[in-house]
Amino acid sequence: MMDVRSPLATLGLCAALLMASGCSPKEEQKQATLEEKTAQFEQSLDDIQDPKLRDAIADLGGSLLLLERARLKLASKPIEAEYGEDSLALLKHYPTPQALVDTYINGLFVLRKTSHSDYLTDLQPVFPFNFNAPDQFPFPHGLEWQSVTLSNNKVIPFQPEWSETDPGIQLSPSSSNLTNPDDLTVTYPFIEGIETENKSQPQPVSLKGAVEVVTPGKVLTFDLAKKDVGHKRTEGNITLNLLVLEKNYAEIELTNSESLAAELGDESPNPLLVQARDSTGQFLTRSGSINESAAQVAFYEKQLAEMQKQKTWSDAFEKQLTDEQKAFEHKQSSHYAKVYFNGLIDNLQVNVLDFSTVTVTHKDLNLPVLRFDRNNLQQTVQPLPMPVTVYDDGAASWLKDASMSEDQLKSSVTISQSTEDASAAKIVFDHPYTFNDDLVGAERNNSDAPITFFTADDKGERGEPIELPTEAFELNAANGTLTYDLNLFPETPAFVVGSVPLFLANIEKTTIDVAKLPKGLSLKDNALIVDQKDFPSDSWRFYAKDTSGNYLKEILNVSHRAEEYGTALFDVHYFYGQPTTLESYQRTDLSTVQYGFEVKLDKPESK
Repeated sequence: MMDVRSPLATLGLCAALLMASGCSPKEEQKQATLEEKTAQFEQSLDDIQDPKLRDAIADLGGSLLLLERARLKLASKPIEAEYGEDSLALLKHYPTPQALVDTYINGLFVLRKTSHSDYLTDLQPVFPFNFNAPDQFPFPHGLEWQSVTLSNNKVIPFQPEWSETDPGIQLSPSSSNLTNPDDLTVTYPFIEGIETENKSQPQPVSLKGAVEVVTPGKVLTFDLAKKDVGHKRTEGNITLNLLVLEKNYAEIELTNSESLAAELGDESPNPLLVQARDSTGQFLTRSGSINESAAQVAFYEKQLAEMQKQKTWSDAFEKQLTDEQKAFEHKQSSHYAKVYFNGLIDNLQVNVLDFSTVTVTHKDLNLPVLRFDRNNLQQTVQPLPMPVTVYDDGAASWLKDASMSEDQLKSSVTISQSTEDASAAKIVFDHPYTFNDDLVGAERNNSDAPITFFTADDKGERGEPIELPTEAFELNAANGTLTYDLNLFPETPAFVVGSVPLFLANIEKTTIDVAKLPKGLSLKDNALIVDQKDFPSDSWRFYAKDTSGNYLKEILNVSHRAEEYGTALFDVHYFYGQPTTLESYQRTDLSTVQYGFEVKLDKPESK
């Protein structure tokens, strides 16, 4: 969320996402000017004696330069279509925003992760919704952990970071896991020279904490296209103005005639959630956004100029800046956003969160620590009761590739080359991973595909074939990689012609009513139990729907085995909700599709 009071604080992410983009000569010139400006600014900081003043100038000036850098990167990024999910589909499944919040809070549980360490046990809070930036949970929310209770009834308080000097058991955020930032670690004392088995340590039994979510009074949806530019749309106290709609970005201004709810205090959450579709009707991923209007940037530049005139920092000057900022913000009746997308925009869907009235939901948590190992040796099915229903909005799109054709598979292939290492030059035949690939499984065999390298003739066209020893090249069909050793070539190759095998599963879909389950399938509350003799997991997949006709999201699955790494007995799939219909997908056959190619080879890099 971007907040005018902490200017431009989140733009680092935006700039980081865009560092790899290419620039036109004009953009390169702007980039060079920016680098010069940055160098001058950094040099000017050296002349400031007062450390407080220097830090304040570095903070605001650095943020403004970062904003300028992000603008440049976003403007020069090539426009290439990249598709994502409808990040607000989940709002459509619940009758009110509050029902969504209740699902978010009540669907939270805690897993103990498998550990190979005697001194660390990781705990993973699992929320029913997954969000990745910039599509985080759309309402302001906070989660704080307080303590863990161990099997010996000892309570270990949460601390924000692990301490090297604390001799006892500690509970702190996990430092190793960036994919699950909410993970926690219980750390046991490490005693040099003494082996302590984890299972002899007191184990985590329950986790205490609190969660709070602010729900907006209303969520409004506006569908906009090019024809709406400059035409204000008003609903109640909300006015939306589409200022600009270009190929890959939109500029939007939102005005709320009501002031923000008092419960928000100093918070000013982002009220605009902007999504775009292209002419195919698919949602485009975002490449970044600028949430500061020209007026806001001009105000911060003016404040920076005032700072740079000072010789020392004083309380009076700090108060003057704060008062100016408050007065400026008080006058700001609108919220501005310039949002960039990966692809050509056909139409926009703008969701406005109206925070003029809010509901604050606070819940104290005391959650049992559950253990579900991916493979376990238990004969009984462990229950995982779930009081909420959550749908899997990506399932329909994922499952459409169950009926993929040979032509669709071939047309999805992309070819890339690498000649950095002359002894292992590479051509990679890649394609997006699909549901079909998932069911192909590990049964991918190298087949003898004819491959011939050629020289180039005088016109640069394909010339003569090159006689080669068998060890000069190797095709790994499983990962679609052709590797060749240029040191074993009598002449430099210019073309390669041949075919590479691709794998296509023939998949049969069946719909099953849970009231008439065949032998080998059974349902226990929200858990589907699949006998591995009748429905082995290498060739079967199961998806569940409830009475609404929507796919239910799977929480997790567990494979029960007769012995470690041994015979699979049955798999258990747990769902957020009560399945009423199942869809089974069985791989009945596996076809090999020959993908014929002619590739003009990149020249080897000269050392």
